[in-house]
Amino acid sequence: MGRSFGDKDLILPNGGTPVGTSSPASSSSLLNRLQLDDDIDGETRDLFVTVDDPKKHVCTMETYITYRITTKSTRVEFDLPEYSVRRRYQDFDWLRNKLEESQPTHLIPPLPEKFVVKGVVDRFSEEFVETRRKALDKFLKRITDHPVLSFNEHFNVFLTAKDLNAYKKQGMALLTRVGESVKHVTGGYKLRTRPLEFAAIGEYLDMFALKLGTIDRIAQRIIKEEIEYLVELREYGPVYSTWSALEGELAEPLEGVSGCIGNCSTALEELTDDMTEDFLPVLREYILYSDSMKSVLKKRDQVQAEYEAKLEAVALRKEDRPKVPADVEKCQDRMECFNADLKADMERWQNNKRQDFRQLLMGMADKNIQYYEKCLTAWESIIPLLQEKQEAK
Repeated sequence: MGRSFGDKDLILPNGGTPVGTSSPASSSSLLNRLQLDDDIDGETRDLFVTVDDPKKHVCTMETYITYRITTKSTRVEFDLPEYSVRRRYQDFDWLRNKLEESQPTHLIPPLPEKFVVKGVVDRFSEEFVETRRKALDKFLKRITDHPVLSFNEHFNVFLTAKDLNAYKKQGMALLTRVGESVKHVTGGYKLRTRPLEFAAIGEYLDMFALKLGTIDRIAQRIIKEEIEYLVELREYGPVYSTWSALEGELAEPLEGVSGCIGNCSTALEELTDDMTEDFLPVLREYILYSDSMKSVLKKRDQVQAEYEAKLEAVALRKEDRPKVPADVEKCQDRMECFNADLKADMERWQNNKRQDFRQLLMGMADKNIQYYEKCLTAWESIIPLLQEKQEAK
C-alpha cells in the first residue's frame, strides 16, 4: 500500500523525432518514418466490433440517429459468429451505466458528450454525426479490448439483442456483490490517509485534466481565428481577379495571385477540419477519461474508509483477542480487489494514452507540414509569371 506509482506512468512522454534527424523529403513520408514503440495489442483477439452506417429517423415525437453495430466473435458466449444490430445514443448511455453498476472497480471508458449548444452545432449535420460515430466506435473498442468488461453480460446483450428496449424493461439488475457494497456505502466514513500510490494517481489526474483543459481552450480559439482568417482569404482572392480585368500586362500575374490565395484557402480549410474532427475529440475524450478515473478512485476510497471504520469498531471491543468478523474480512477483500483492478486499469489507460497521443501529435505535425507545403507551392508558382514580365521589359 506504501509503494509509489511509477514515474514512467505519471509523466507524459516526450517522444518525437530524434535529435539531428532531417526533415522528410515529403510530408507524406513522416508517419512512415516515425514508428510507434507501444504496440499494446499483441494478444490474439477473438472479439471485433465496429460502428458504422448512421441513419436518421424522423418520428412524430422525436428525431434521432441510429448506428449499425457489427460484431464478429469466436467466443462461446456468443451463439452466432456474427451479429448486426442498430443502436441510438441513449442505448450506449444505458450500456455505460450498467457497466458502472456491475463493474464498479473498473475504469469505464467515457462516451462523447450528449448535449450540444443549440444554434452552434447541428447535431444532425454530416460532420457532427461522423464525429460522434467515431467516438462511439472507439468507446466500444475500448470495452472490447478490456479483459473484464468485454465479458460483461450487459455488453453481450447490447451487441446481440434485436430488441434492446424489451431487455431494458425486464429490469435485469445484475449487480455484483462488490457493486452492491459500493452502492450502499454511506458518506459517514472519512478516509484517514489515501495510500501514496493512489494519492499520486489523484494528483496526476488533477494536473493532467488541467493541462488538457488549457490546451483544449487554446486550440478552440486557434480554430476560431483560422475560420475567421479563412473568411477573409475567400474575399481577398477574388479582388485580384476582378482587378486583373482592368489591367493589361498585369492581368496574368494578378490572376496567378488570385489562384494562389484560393489554393491557400483550400489548404487552410483542410487543416481546420482536421483539427476540429481529429484533434479536439481526442482531447475531450481524455478529459472525460480523467473524470471517470477520479470517480473510480473515489469509490475505492469509500471502500477503504468503510474498512477502516469496521477495524476501529472491532478494536474498541473489550475482548483481549477480538476475532475479526467475516464482514470485516469481506470488506478487506473488496478493498484489495479495488486496488488491484484500479492499478491494472490505470496501467492500461496509460498505455492507451501514450499510443493515442503519439499518433495524434504525429498526425498534427504531418497535417501542418502538408498545409505549409501547399502554401509554399502555391506562392512559388507565381514567381515565373513575374520573372517573365520582367525579362520581357
